[in-house]
Amino acid sequence: MNSLNKTFLPSEKYENRNWFLIDCKDQKLGRLATLIVTLLKGKIKPHYYPSIDVGDYVILINADSIIINEDNPQYTVYNPGRPGSSLKKLVSALPTLTIERAIKGMLSESEKRKFIKRLNIYQNQEHPHTAQKPIKLDLSNLNFDIEFNSNSK
Repeated sequence: MNSLNKTFLPSEKYENRNWFLIDCKDQKLGRLATLIVTLLKGKIKPHYYPSIDVGDYVILINADSIIINEDNPQYTVYNPGRPGSSLKKLVSALPTLTIERAIKGMLSESEKRKFIKRLNIYQNQEHPHTAQKPIKLDLSNLNFDIEFNSNSK
């Protein structure tokens, strides 16, 4: 049997996850959310397979300076069916909740539980993940020319 015809499928124990650092300053919410979901799922990796989780960790800093479309009001519903008190307008003072809602809207129910644990959002520059040596992504060019450390286990 020729070894060139075998497809590499990473196992569940294939722990080769990277940490990415993204600065949200002056970034649009929708475009940033699509990039984050791509990284969380691991779709930019050459060994991506839909049924196997090969996604990465994502750290977002400066989340309070993200660009949100102010023309479209955002609402959240508490106690549906209760008139007068069920609909609350979200203000721009909650950027963490706004970013999480945008990302969760792009994921299925089972993916939400799995991938949101790997998303870390911080309001300012400081984050406690310097020991993981995150890869800083420059969002000015969205080409995925990222060096991966592909150490097969």
